[in-house]
Amino acid sequence: MASLPAVRQGVAPQDTMEKYQTLQELSPGALGVNVVVEEMKTKVKHVIKQVQCIDHHHASQALDELMPLLQLRHPHISVYEELFQMWDNEVSSTFLCLVMEYSPESFQDVIEAKRKEKAVVDAQWLQTMLVQVLDALEYLHHLDILHRNLKPSNIILVGQNQCKLQDLSCHALMTHRAKWNVRAEEDPCKKSWMAPEALDFSFSQKSDIWSLGCILLDLASCSFLNGVEAMYLRKSLRQQPGGLRALLETVAEREVPLADTFSLLLPAMLQINPSDRITIKDVIRITFGKASLKSPSIALSLHGLGIPEEITTVLLEGNMASILEVMQTFSSHPEVQLRAMKKLISMPEDQLGLPWPSELVAVVVAAMEQHQRLLEVQLCACTLLLRVLGQEPASELLQQAGLCELILQHLTSFCQDREVCLGGLGLLWALLVDAVIMNRDPLKKLPAMVVQVLDTHPVDVDVAEAGCAVLWLLSLLGCIREEELEKVVVLLLRSIRLGQGRVQLVNNAYRGLASLAKASELAAFRVVVLQEGSSGLSLLQETYQLYRDDPEVAENLCMLLTHLASYKDILPELEYSGIGALAQDIQDRFPSSLELVSYAKKVLLSLETAAQPGPGARELPGAACGLSGDRPALP
Repeated sequence: MASLPAVRQGVAPQDTMEKYQTLQELSPGALGVNVVVEEMKTKVKHVIKQVQCIDHHHASQALDELMPLLQLRHPHISVYEELFQMWDNEVSSTFLCLVMEYSPESFQDVIEAKRKEKAVVDAQWLQTMLVQVLDALEYLHHLDILHRNLKPSNIILVGQNQCKLQDLSCHALMTHRAKWNVRAEEDPCKKSWMAPEALDFSFSQKSDIWSLGCILLDLASCSFLNGVEAMYLRKSLRQQPGGLRALLETVAEREVPLADTFSLLLPAMLQINPSDRITIKDVIRITFGKASLKSPSIALSLHGLGIPEEITTVLLEGNMASILEVMQTFSSHPEVQLRAMKKLISMPEDQLGLPWPSELVAVVVAAMEQHQRLLEVQLCACTLLLRVLGQEPASELLQQAGLCELILQHLTSFCQDREVCLGGLGLLWALLVDAVIMNRDPLKKLPAMVVQVLDTHPVDVDVAEAGCAVLWLLSLLGCIREEELEKVVVLLLRSIRLGQGRVQLVNNAYRGLASLAKASELAAFRVVVLQEGSSGLSLLQETYQLYRDDPEVAENLCMLLTHLASYKDILPELEYSGIGALAQDIQDRFPSSLELVSYAKKVLLSLETAAQPGPGARELPGAACGLSGDRPALP
């Protein structure tokens, strides 16, 4: 044989068949002869399919159609390694040579072995292989590529638990009528996996579905049908589909693995009319639907089995209810949970069917609990729950689901991770801001955790802003214990210094300080005492100069000053620091704000009566001297 130019780059014409040593000629296929060869230089084995063509034009046409297949990249598709033409002088004909990956075993070998043993196929192996085959075929059909030659011998085994589709064909080769007629006479079994319309050279994705259905039929029946019986059954279904019912009854009686799935799939895949057949996406939905997975043995075989992205994408194409069903069905698969939550986050509101059902909250929180150590799952769940919290009943639902405890666990486990901290603090804020708190016990553990987060990220202004918001809410709810007060006050003041330019941070921090000062003399004292060369009062004045025209900030500052001024021994420090002038300026600047004016008047009145303490003033226990320079800072 003389070789024509090879397709693969870097391969010279003389390096084609001459570089291979023929080891074995396999039984001829429908299109040509398969030869096992060994590459002499590398000692690597290959299979070369030698397809006799009508002429050089026919070979070139087929070559052009097969070229795009070289670009396929999928873990469960064996791509052609090389394509070339050669001339055979003995028969005076052009041959197209397709170099493929060699594997000593295929689905055909498994099926024949089980027929010989009269044994069923192992459930876990079958489920694993089915996932891979469906994944590969969905990939091809998504690219509008047909296999055209799908049968058990063209699904090779490349490991104990891995298979690949092989020997993809093209229109030019599969519509050579004379060759098909010859092969059909030589071995009638060769075409028995082909769809009825494919016998008339009409190929589509639906013809691949028929072929896949025949393969599943062989896998389901190999324990009680021999090869000849199986062949006649496949052929008979092209004219008499009723024969399938009796077979499925036998499959169920013998408790063949995936019997429920086969009973749903095969009647829909083996429809004589192609338009009546289901698509590969339908096959995936049925295979991984609840009805198919209700068998405990199948559910067990799926545990730990990765669900490919293409299959997950198909399963998640429905509405929110169907997505939740997928999440529940594959609760042990973090990759499915992650993709499902990302899909829900990206869905527009008009597709969500609002309001959000309680099932969504339960499913998402369950995913967080089950995959606590997977950071990406936690982040995605936080983002989704923050969206959920925009719905009215969501806060109560999340409290019932134990979200506060879960967030506490996550912040403890991932305290070093900035994104987890931001997500967790954001969830706490959204959970607490408008909700009626049904159980405050879990909240009492949160202040220490928020303090730890802020200490872990001392210069991160975003974390500081989120932390201040949560600490303010916790102070309002009375969840900050006496022994935590000083540390919380220090952190709020530090956060203000860090993020004076963030108005939301400033407002929430001063609200938190005001709430603490109102409840605790110790907290009030810590606000005004010197620390790191300055006190909270000087910081407050800096804030006022920056936001003197912002009534909301002014109100929060005045509210804090009002509570500070209620303590007798803090009044001298307020007067010394010029707070009186600040309060007067606020009163003059915002005369139309009754609440602001009321706060400012209270501060001014307390300062005016400082020299003559009245019975209403409260005295700080143990205070015997001023607070400026001569009093040491509290430890």
